[in-house]
Amino acid sequence: MNGRRLAAVVVLAVTSLAASARAEGTVEDAVHRRDAAWLDAARRSREALEWTDEVVRHEWRLQRRPGTATCRILDPADGLVRDGTADECHAEFAALEISGRVPPVAGETVILLHGLGEGRASMQPLAEHLRRSLNATVLTFGYASVKADIDAHGRALATVVAGLPAAKRISFVGHSLGNLVVRRWMAIAVPDDLARVHRMVMLGPPNQGSDLARLASRIWGVAEAAEGAARDLVVEWQRVAPGLAVPECPFGIVAGGKGDATGYSPLLEGDDDAVVRVAETRLTGADGFLVLPVHHAAMMRDAAVQRATREFLATGRFPDIPPGPTPAAE
Repeated sequence: MNGRRLAAVVVLAVTSLAASARAEGTVEDAVHRRDAAWLDAARRSREALEWTDEVVRHEWRLQRRPGTATCRILDPADGLVRDGTADECHAEFAALEISGRVPPVAGETVILLHGLGEGRASMQPLAEHLRRSLNATVLTFGYASVKADIDAHGRALATVVAGLPAAKRISFVGHSLGNLVVRRWMAIAVPDDLARVHRMVMLGPPNQGSDLARLASRIWGVAEAAEGAARDLVVEWQRVAPGLAVPECPFGIVAGGKGDATGYSPLLEGDDDAVVRVAETRLTGADGFLVLPVHHAAMMRDAAVQRATREFLATGRFPDIPPGPTPAAE
């Protein structure tokens, strides 16, 4: 978010809270609530870049700080239940499952993965849509994208999938980098887990790398400073790409673009969603390919993207969506 947009958000928040304070009580109370909400949102955004899921049960999760033995348990409201060593947290999580407080995951399951520099919250609009429209358990997998590389994230996903033995059929929806994490997992997955994969929908995937990342690498200091999965895209793509599997299950790709030769970004050649070029999303073997007029970061909130994702997961085919602007998501 740029400075101008951030300022607008802050002004809007202050104005709204001040109005509610006049109706409900003192301005001081409203300011306190505003500050508390802002600090909580900032904390969650920062922590999304620092923790990776290791066990996921609906909205309960056990997370690990990458490269350490430090773990924690979060409840469905992202409240801290326990932190400590991996052994301590796994024992506590098992006790919560035995007590019935943490419900099991079984049957049809869909796992959503966010993109680079994002967190699970970015996938919530799409997750909620799928929960309303599919007869499936919808999970979100969070990973500290800039704290570890794509291989490490793929191995973390392997741990989560292995921990869902009663999920007999699993589908994936990835946004941007999340698709590369799934593809890396598919390259290293044990056969029994891979056999459970049903379908996959890729939203804005940089399947052929990222010209935007390569452009960024030419800026002084960027390549040297890039860490984790960001470095894989900016510097290490030629090494990383061969280790990404092409899904053996039916998969469909949704690219964002204007449907012309210019796209949304003046920095990129050809059509694009302002971050990923349409040509970069393509992957041989796809069972469906759709270009929709949507920006990269807005995909999960877009009604046409939501509909396309739902239909492909349910039927293995994309619906016929006419070109042009799409209505707002519900």
